[in-house]
Amino acid sequence: MEEQKKKLEELKYQSGFGNHFSSEAIAGALPLDQNSPLLCPYGLYAEQISGTSFTSPRKLNQRSWLYRIKPSVTHEPFKPRVPAHKKLVSEFDASNSRTNPTQLRWRPEDIPDSETDFVDGLYTICGAGSSFLRHGFAIHMYVANKGMKDSAFCNADGDFLLVPQTGRLWIETECGRLLVSPGEIAVIPQGFRFSIDLPDGKSRGYVAEIYGAHFQLPDLGPIGANGLAAPRDFLAPTAWFEEGLRPEYTIVQKFGGELFTAKQDFSPFNVVAWHGNYVPYKYDLQRFCPYNTVLLDHGDPSINTVLTAPTDKPGVALLDFVIFPPRWLVAEHTFRPPYYHRNCMSEFMGLIYGAYEAKADGFLPGGASLHSCMTPHGPDTTTYEATIARVNAMAPSKLTGTMAFMFESALIPRVCHWALESPFLDHDYYQCWIGLKSHFSRIALNKTNVEPTEKEPGASE
Repeated sequence: MEEQKKKLEELKYQSGFGNHFSSEAIAGALPLDQNSPLLCPYGLYAEQISGTSFTSPRKLNQRSWLYRIKPSVTHEPFKPRVPAHKKLVSEFDASNSRTNPTQLRWRPEDIPDSETDFVDGLYTICGAGSSFLRHGFAIHMYVANKGMKDSAFCNADGDFLLVPQTGRLWIETECGRLLVSPGEIAVIPQGFRFSIDLPDGKSRGYVAEIYGAHFQLPDLGPIGANGLAAPRDFLAPTAWFEEGLRPEYTIVQKFGGELFTAKQDFSPFNVVAWHGNYVPYKYDLQRFCPYNTVLLDHGDPSINTVLTAPTDKPGVALLDFVIFPPRWLVAEHTFRPPYYHRNCMSEFMGLIYGAYEAKADGFLPGGASLHSCMTPHGPDTTTYEATIARVNAMAPSKLTGTMAFMFESALIPRVCHWALESPFLDHDYYQCWIGLKSHFSRIALNKTNVEPTEKEPGASE
């Protein structure tokens, strides 16, 4: 406990999104006049990590310089990991996944009793495209009950967006350390080595992975200069390092969806100083500034986009990360829950805590749902009937104690065999809509009957 307390006291962050950061754990460790001097301060090695091609436009170019005790190249040859991990996919085809237009929902997976770290507990649900072709995405989930001991993970395929649902993540990276709690997210860019410990003993959550792109803040358009996720609320680590021998330290590298291991005799977290704009970071979802309709109709969920990975087509995302946070609902004459919908995009949803406004039952924290391209979806029967029953009592109300999210993509996902065969797959999901009945009547509804009158039952003050 004392060691953990000391770690937390030492934890410091740098604020900003896309900034060029500089950090040093020992004063003077950063070269002042050049990136790669003949002799670096303190006898360190200079090493660059590039997240984009050298010739990418300057506004998109991402790279960092790391000044480390030993370079990362100092390891034995990579070998296929034994035992092989059989539930990670980065090349989606008929051999490992299937197409399925049915609405799908999964109950939360149990955290196992047997010792399972983040790497062993990570498994793919669905995805599209290919890490080899540098275009596509994968959606994973994880369950874990122990930290990664004497090992680090490196994803050569793409960027990870981590969404813990229960249990904090203590993440050590080459740039420093991050503590990520449920209700926060972390992004680990492609190529960075990291290790995850579990301060609370167990953790479960979601992971989005993107190939060939990086997350960025969405454009605000007519909203203006402020709102949604503010750049200053994103936090990057500060330099921190380990030194000394670490015999039999293992690097686990994900490459083309397969895992490989290499041995070395030192910690990869031996970076004494660094500078650049290619860096892991975290964000607290409670700092999101939501926008909502203030008169009528339900806004499109894109208004709640936290991060986006764009495609070459304007306005079309490889993957959007969208949240449904606490907010006021005030629209008049309006069905306030999300509308019934068929979407050219595909939507994977998760629930961090609370209840989701469009599903009264069955969608649980730690669970997930998938509504693929043009698959109908929307509020369940209970939610619809309860909402229209309040037609004469639609006072403003505040949605509280909830945090749902959505990974949305223009690509059509294939679903992994094990996800479709999972004991946690809810085979009765479709039943939540079967009870929807016809309310059609040739007698016109008088609009004056739906003016707000009194406080809506159950609404917050």
